[in-house]
Amino acid sequence: QVQLVESGGGLVQPGGSLRLSCAASGISGSIFSFYAMGWYRQVPGNQRELVAHITSSSGTTYADSVKGRFTISRDNAKKTVYLQMNSLKPEDTAVYYCNAVIGRQDYWGQGTQVTVSS
Repeated sequence: QVQLVESGGGLVQPGGSLRLSCAASGISGSIFSFYAMGWYRQVPGNQRELVAHITSSSGTTYADSVKGRFTISRDNAKKTVYLQMNSLKPEDTAVYYCNAVIGRQDYWGQGTQVTVSS
């Protein structure tokens, strides 16, 4: 059973930066490398939306709202995926979730709160 634990959220001023981490356990690094990983976010009352995605071959895609500001990356040896968030805006405030998918297997973390406010 894969477990995902997010960290790195918090309160930051507009224009600031945060780096989120998502550490996987319950699988080896070699197996982790085959997982497609994603970061999603959700605001109360809204649907969860995809923020960034990285494939097993490190191809990346981003939501239009974060292109040029956020960067997703992965370290398979550490079984960790990162989301570097720069130039944060108040509208980036949300709970951020990590997701791992391979075949029919689909796993989620518990989420980490990001609040952008002055």
